[in-house]
Amino acid sequence: MQTNKSNKISVDSSERLNLRVEIEKYLRYWKWFVLGSFVSLVLAILYIRYSAPLYVASASILIKDNKKSGLSAELEAFKDLGIVGGSSINNTDNEVEILKSRKIIGNAVEALGLDVSYIVSGRVTDREVYKSTSPIRFEFVERDSLYMQADTIFKVKINDDFSFNLSSQDEMFTTTHQFNEIIEGRLGKFKIVRQEVKDFKYSNVQVNITPRFKLVSRYGQLISIAPANKNSSVLKLALKGPVRQKAEDVLNELVRQYNIDGINDKNEVSRKTIEFINARIDTIGKQLSIIQDNVERFKKDKDFIGLPVEVQIALESLKEMNENIINSQIQLSLAEAIESKLSVEEFNYELLPASLGFDDKSITQLILSYNDLVLERNKVKLSAGSKNLVLLQIEDQIKSSRASLLGSINNIVNSLKMQLNDFRREEQKVLSRVKSMPSNERGFIDIARKQEITSGLYQYLLKKKEETDISLAVTVPNAKIIDVAYSSNIPVSPKRKIIYLAALLIGFIVPFGIIYVVDLLDTKIHNKQDVESELSVPFLGDVPKSDSKEKVVIGNDIRSSTAEAFRLIRTNLDFMLTSNRKESKAIFVTSTTSGEGKSFISINLAATLALSGKKVLLMGMDLRAPKVTEYLGIPERKGVTNYITDEDMLLEDIIFQIPQIKGLDIIASGVIPPNPAELLMTKRVENLFTIVKQEYDFVLVDTAPVNLVTDTLLVSKYADMVMYVVRANYLDKRLLAVPQELYNDKKLPNMAIVLNDTDPKRSYGYGYGGYGYGYVVVDKPWYKKIFDRS
Repeated sequence: MQTNKSNKISVDSSERLNLRVEIEKYLRYWKWFVLGSFVSLVLAILYIRYSAPLYVASASILIKDNKKSGLSAELEAFKDLGIVGGSSINNTDNEVEILKSRKIIGNAVEALGLDVSYIVSGRVTDREVYKSTSPIRFEFVERDSLYMQADTIFKVKINDDFSFNLSSQDEMFTTTHQFNEIIEGRLGKFKIVRQEVKDFKYSNVQVNITPRFKLVSRYGQLISIAPANKNSSVLKLALKGPVRQKAEDVLNELVRQYNIDGINDKNEVSRKTIEFINARIDTIGKQLSIIQDNVERFKKDKDFIGLPVEVQIALESLKEMNENIINSQIQLSLAEAIESKLSVEEFNYELLPASLGFDDKSITQLILSYNDLVLERNKVKLSAGSKNLVLLQIEDQIKSSRASLLGSINNIVNSLKMQLNDFRREEQKVLSRVKSMPSNERGFIDIARKQEITSGLYQYLLKKKEETDISLAVTVPNAKIIDVAYSSNIPVSPKRKIIYLAALLIGFIVPFGIIYVVDLLDTKIHNKQDVESELSVPFLGDVPKSDSKEKVVIGNDIRSSTAEAFRLIRTNLDFMLTSNRKESKAIFVTSTTSGEGKSFISINLAATLALSGKKVLLMGMDLRAPKVTEYLGIPERKGVTNYITDEDMLLEDIIFQIPQIKGLDIIASGVIPPNPAELLMTKRVENLFTIVKQEYDFVLVDTAPVNLVTDTLLVSKYADMVMYVVRANYLDKRLLAVPQELYNDKKLPNMAIVLNDTDPKRSYGYGYGGYGYGYVVVDKPWYKKIFDRS
């Protein structure tokens, strides 16, 4: 149980350490995060300051249900005339499409004159002025329709209250004109009108003229229309723009044009009815005029005074019969007129005259239903193609309704003809009594009967015309305005809080992303953790980067972090070499490639051991690229190569000392031989190591890199320990496979890693001098102090 608890603590500590490492990796660059945030906030402030604000204007309307909505008390009086009510239910989705149709938007654009806009230039950005806020107004007197198909831009510079300069966009052509002067150009004839604007400080105005079709497309995309909720007939309209008043005017005008279009649709039936009635009135009026002239001529020619009483009684009976005949003839005339319209071969979905007063109410209802379908088709066709399924379905319904209506009309025509024949037979009975009367009375009765029939038909048509005129006057719009267009003083764009938040995030994300990518692409060794995560080789110590330019950083009075690192490595050597404590210790120093600091480590570690009172020898065995004498700043001299090749040479002949490091003997590499590998395999090398191990406590050997040549492997058998130098911020992590393989194959005895040239600011942990002995040269970053307190 205790073991599990220990394992859990170990895992938690490891995870906590890894998290700390990741956090510290980014906190090292805290200045870049601060700088990035500052720059982002400055850019955000400039963007908000100079970007054009956008406002949202919104309006709401109620799409009326004409079939279910109640009629007002005033309209109820006309309900029995058939001039109100009876329309189909408006489909909300269809009404949205009608509102956004190019026809409605185009009418609104033309009504407001939106094709002309005015731009004034500020110090940084331009802004649009609208209506009363513009110092000028552009008015067309006569347009050139062809030239108006392209965008046109020109500039107006106001000289004073009476004159202005007119120039092209590039200001290559400039002319001077008076306000209200009619100017003739490629656009057509136009004039510039001066408007008084308070506190207006701009004298230059840019006039943009945009073709109608472009504006219609633009507003079609900008205007949003949607139901208030799923089952509601209330529509919400919204438009975003830089000028509040302009956005409000567009929405209000859009609703107005929609209502005008709806009223026109409703009145289309009434107009068709009036056209039909007017044509009939004209024909009947001419006939009535002729009959009245005949009556007057008859009375004058026959000197006719009046009818006797018995004739008047017969005439009353004939009058009653005439009324029935007149009514039947009216019904038949109307039915035949409708029949002729429905029977044409080229069917063009024309509206039929309604409210004509058929006694059969089913005929009137069929006509109303037919007209509703035609109006619905016309609405759908505004936003749908000829192959649209909804449009095709409505057209099929219209054809079906037309066939049904035509059949009913045929039936009623036949019925009216039979009824009219019955009335005429009764009329003949009355006329047979009239024939026995004197010729003057009989002639007058014939003329009077015709006059009465024609007059009755004429009066009936006049009555229907008046009723239809009333229906045109009382037609109500489709949409009831709930809220007129309104926009708040607070712009919806740019959104300050969101922009500031986004700027802060970008200020953090950009440095974070750069650091992350750099770290992701970085394959170098940087610290102890990088080495231990890749290698299972024992870690002897790390040597921080020295601020001194001197190659020898060890001395009795030196307390730098680099010197302390070598002293710590000296202490750790005791633990690595405890098994041979009474014998001389041969310590080989090697690396993967050149430039990792083998010679630097060898010289300073030898100096550190010499300061402890040990007898130490530093030997240069890198025969291909000698560095010991170069590091010490002394000329080349005889060394190992000379000793191996000259059997008469003694060890004393190649040993020398330097004043900087007392108690340290040094043997240089000597001249560079042509065959270093063969020289290292001679018996003379074995004799050399036998002698030096007997004479010295420690022998430090600076050898060649193991990944470049085999020299080190040839002499590794003489080593008691191999210090493998890895240089931080220099060696690729992938090359750590070399020391790991050597360690696994035990080709280098008693192998340990020394990390050279580490950056104290990038180190994790306490570093050197972290316990306050007075020789700390690297101050810890603030974030490390926070973590250390924790």
